[in-house]
Amino acid sequence: MSNQPKIKVCIAGATGWAGSELAKAITGTADLELVSAISRQHAGKNLNEVLDLKGSNIPVFATIEEALTIPCDVLVEYTKPDVAKHHILTALAKGVNVVVGTSGLSDQDYEEIGVKAQEHQQSVLAVGNFAISVVLLNKFAEIAAQYMSNWEIIDYASAGKIDAPSGSARELAYRLSQVKKQELQVSIENTKGVKETRGADLNGTQVHSLRLPGYVIALETIFGMPDEKLILKHEAGNSSKPYVTGAFLAIRKVSSFTGLKRGLDTVMDL
Repeated sequence: MSNQPKIKVCIAGATGWAGSELAKAITGTADLELVSAISRQHAGKNLNEVLDLKGSNIPVFATIEEALTIPCDVLVEYTKPDVAKHHILTALAKGVNVVVGTSGLSDQDYEEIGVKAQEHQQSVLAVGNFAISVVLLNKFAEIAAQYMSNWEIIDYASAGKIDAPSGSARELAYRLSQVKKQELQVSIENTKGVKETRGADLNGTQVHSLRLPGYVIALETIFGMPDEKLILKHEAGNSSKPYVTGAFLAIRKVSSFTGLKRGLDTVMDL
């Protein structure tokens, strides 16, 4: 049996779609311990009772400030973009490392977060999507961008998803921009008709966000060269279970560096 102390975890958004699945899974691990949770709807309750789990009391708080009165090593951020940044910066100031699963934070947000992480000598691992298939898509897309001239991203999600583009699409567009800058054959400015139909320019990549019933989450990158194209696509089902394995990896690896890293593959041997 390992003598290493358990990694103490707080989940912001612990009763949500992805957060609740992660909370349930943590209770079955030997090296992780869920010590607190954030959920405004269930504040003041015991998370074990809310999610029908077994074990000792896991208090649920309404705010990050209250939750961090219970010492923890890692905050897993699974809420909404309008509060996520505050959660992350507050945790860093309290000496807590952060794993980010929330969509909608901008490159500018991450620039500020990276500065604060270095300032407090803490770490932030920002993961647009914890699914291993998305990690591989990102890696394959970076390789393809080295050899293919142009690409665009299609971001699919359910009709109720409020942020567009998704965190996964933002992360992929950012990563492709680090490979090289592409030049459109016809610039958006020279496009005739309704320019908005060409999508949004995100770090030099045209991104199209579909929000329709029937979709859960999907991400597609289409690469084009004369007389050939390459299509890379990830599709997710209704279950949030595929994200648990990646989240476990992120929680266990986030203390292995200082500052900000973007993408789960940055702590993997790929």
